[in-house]
Amino acid sequence: MDICKGFGMQILAYDKFPVPDSNIAYVSLDELFQNSDIISLHCPLTPETHHLINHETLQKVKKGVVLINTSRGALIDAEALLDGIKSRIVGAACLDVYEEEADVFFEDFSGHIVADDILARLISMPNVIVTSHQAFLTKEALANIADTTLSNLRNFTENGWCENELCYRCGNIEHCRKERKQKCF
Repeated sequence: MDICKGFGMQILAYDKFPVPDSNIAYVSLDELFQNSDIISLHCPLTPETHHLINHETLQKVKKGVVLINTSRGALIDAEALLDGIKSRIVGAACLDVYEEEADVFFEDFSGHIVADDILARLISMPNVIVTSHQAFLTKEALANIADTTLSNLRNFTENGWCENELCYRCGNIEHCRKERKQKCF
């Protein structure tokens, strides 16, 4: 977020559990769709977030919006995305994940016909980037993942909790994590 602010971007965020005193401009999901030039998804896949981006929500976005998904493929209805790109509602899509990725992302299909018609059409478009669930694959990212994992293991072994464990039960994430240092369930 700080990097985006460094470019002079106004950051809008939607979160079911907003962090108080975080200096983040939280808005409703509809407001986010209507006012964002770039929408980057950073959320888990739940029944509530399944196909968060779909035909209906794409009617609410700014024309030419750039969609970025590095979270879970099923947050975006791929057919709706394809329609949004063809109708010029979506200006570009950057996908590190894809809903049906298990069948294609981890195999070498060089020289083969892609059987998934939607994926084949998406990757053929000049305004779509698909990174096959590998955008994290840098030395820095892997070092951060290893450091966080080791820290979590050390913390859990010594204290019975992890510093960055989110409490989805009470919705009071910062309070649970910083003051109670234990699970609320």
